[in-house]
Amino acid sequence: MKMFNKTLLASAVTLLSAQTMAAGFQLNSQSATGIGRAFAGDAVIADNASVLARNPSAMAMFDEKALSVGLTYADVTVEVSDANWNRGANIPVVNYDHIDNAAEAKVIPNAFYIQPINDTFAFGLAVFSNYGTGTDTSDLGLSGKPVPGDLVGKTEVTTVNFNASISARINEHWSIGAGIDVIRGEGVLTRDGQIAVFPDVQTVDVEADGFGFGGIVGVTYEVNDNHRFGLSYRFSPDMKVEGTLKKLNPANFAMADYDELTVPMADIAQFAGFHQLTEQFALSYTAQWTEWSNFDSVDLHSGSDTEILKEYGWKNSWFFSVGGTYTLNQDWTLRAGYAFDQGVVADIQSISIPDSDRQWLAVGATYNLSKTSTVDVGFAHVMGEETQVTEKSLGGLNGTLSAVTNTGANYFSVQYSQRF
Repeated sequence: MKMFNKTLLASAVTLLSAQTMAAGFQLNSQSATGIGRAFAGDAVIADNASVLARNPSAMAMFDEKALSVGLTYADVTVEVSDANWNRGANIPVVNYDHIDNAAEAKVIPNAFYIQPINDTFAFGLAVFSNYGTGTDTSDLGLSGKPVPGDLVGKTEVTTVNFNASISARINEHWSIGAGIDVIRGEGVLTRDGQIAVFPDVQTVDVEADGFGFGGIVGVTYEVNDNHRFGLSYRFSPDMKVEGTLKKLNPANFAMADYDELTVPMADIAQFAGFHQLTEQFALSYTAQWTEWSNFDSVDLHSGSDTEILKEYGWKNSWFFSVGGTYTLNQDWTLRAGYAFDQGVVADIQSISIPDSDRQWLAVGATYNLSKTSTVDVGFAHVMGEETQVTEKSLGGLNGTLSAVTNTGANYFSVQYSQRF
């Protein structure tokens, strides 16, 4: 699913990428119902068409057409404090003011449609986003203070994932599904500041876009109407983008042009369960593994030459969530969830991505407009950890930038669903 995904530029072009409040630069925002239960069981609950984002085989549980459309407002915060630039012996350390919020809020739309063909087959179409970010650390240089030119600047990334999937019911217990992802991504990345004795040097100038292609497969096992399990695997090929791709050549302090930017994306495996324990209460859970160890570096290409734009060396991560759904009456359904999201940063630290373990607290509700239509709302409060990071500027030749970072987010989501 490399979905320009978890979007190509989002990571690729990121020397400095704000937390999108999931491991790495992933953005969990596909539905209001999912946000309201911290995405616990989202690959198998199938209470609306948004299940298509997680597990295509779950479409086999729909016996009528289903449509879901929604919006999520992601209010992400990244605080930077105690930041300082140590440029080496006998050079004064530069201390910076506190940045209250280096991130930018995002509005993320989504839409899903499921069409049963017959008792065996169904197909679905979806548009949603798995990645996106907007950050600016230029405020470190306020009051005329110099900043390391390769580590401070602005990043803006947008991605859209177009998915087409099909499912097949094998028998009353088993169904399978598969889909194709086409990911459109675009991004802007600028870096400028001081390099060696040069006070104002542009080191990175990127404005690029492109497409990536991935896929997803899934299987659903229904024990009975009240208990079921889902498993899916999303494939993520390396992403490639083109456009303005310029990076400073330290040998002559001139901007070098490149033809292409490549970003390795992470495969995702997900297991989910759902259990209707009473007429009113259901329990759900999810275990998701992401192959972030594949995200080792972002590379620039010019002809047969390749240069590392940014090295990451991340590690694989897990996301665990548990949630509950309570049917209050014929009009209202309530839900809540908790999740633990493991950070991905290993030995290589970066101010650009102040990653840490995170915890989710989520609540949501559904109001039944009619027997076939609903309005859903979801809210999640995501809490990161205070983290001390130190990053080498130009591999240490331009000193080190250190800071204490703290990340968090609030997700607000609304969604309309219709069966017909």
